[in-house]
Amino acid sequence: MEDKTVFLEVFGDTPILRVLDFFVVNEDFDYSMKDIARHSEIGYATLKLIWPRLVDHEIVKQTRKVGKAKMYQLNHASKTVKMFRQLYWEVTKKEVHRFLKEEEEKERKSKKEKIELIT
Repeated sequence: MEDKTVFLEVFGDTPILRVLDFFVVNEDFDYSMKDIARHSEIGYATLKLIWPRLVDHEIVKQTRKVGKAKMYQLNHASKTVKMFRQLYWEVTKKEVHRFLKEEEEKERKSKKEKIELIT
């Protein structure tokens, strides 16, 4: 995975978290299992191993069929999904704010060092 999301940086980079991360970030559309595996950057066989848990716990739901492909998306009616999404965005927001604060501090120190060199 080229760039991990903040969520994966905080909670770890596991196949199931990659799938959930993909769904939260791309929740406006539905996807086939093949697309989910490719975009989550996990093997299709791995997705098939974890998929029953996501379906059994009503985290994902089938939305339609396109030819032979079944299309899925997060089950937004699920309380678990609602809570997960809230956690996901809260963690992301917190980490982005922390990163920006660190960058501001670096910038302040850099300006201070430049001023000290001039004087």
